[in-house]
Amino acid sequence: MEHLWLYAVLVAGIVVLPGMDMAFVLASTLVDGRRAGAAAVAGIVLGGMVHVAMGALGVGLLLQHLPVAFNVLLLAGSLYVAWMGYGLLRNTQALSEVQDQPSRPLHSTFVRATLTCLMNPKAYIFMLAVFPQFIRPQLGNIAAQSVALGAITAAAQIAVYGGVVLVAAQLRVWLRASSSSQTTFSHWLGGLLVLTAVWTLWMGWRMA
Repeated sequence: MEHLWLYAVLVAGIVVLPGMDMAFVLASTLVDGRRAGAAAVAGIVLGGMVHVAMGALGVGLLLQHLPVAFNVLLLAGSLYVAWMGYGLLRNTQALSEVQDQPSRPLHSTFVRATLTCLMNPKAYIFMLAVFPQFIRPQLGNIAAQSVALGAITAAAQIAVYGGVVLVAAQLRVWLRASSSSQTTFSHWLGGLLVLTAVWTLWMGWRMA
């Protein structure tokens, strides 16, 4: 149990750091509301499960020996988040017409969140550097251990990103009452997404 507790602490520490997944959840909730935020969290949890499966199957080691493949994922994920940020910076009305009805179907948000998580280089770095250390063959079935680690990962994502959804939903209510605040926050959020993409690309490329 000690190594599971340590894994939980490490995962929580990684998830709570601002990054692509958190930025997507925040943007989805601000633009489309709490249900869209929940759909984004569900998609990211699914992406996290895929990462865990990849770690258990050794795909992470394959990426470690194929830096070109890792760098392609890194570049694609960073460009995707930068593109979302640029859209908010370019469109001054991005948050100024917030309505009760979402701008896109919930299943679309879910799929985009899953893709965002799958293209998140921070997750691959975690799977390469941390996850393998918590798989202990001497403790028995590796698949069962992976399921336990996956459940801990999902719980951390739901707790942290669920909190982001609740805060962002309240912030959305406040933004709807002020058009000037909507424009200002739209620019701030767009800039945050672009900076997140640049930072992720730089850090991931250094560690690749």
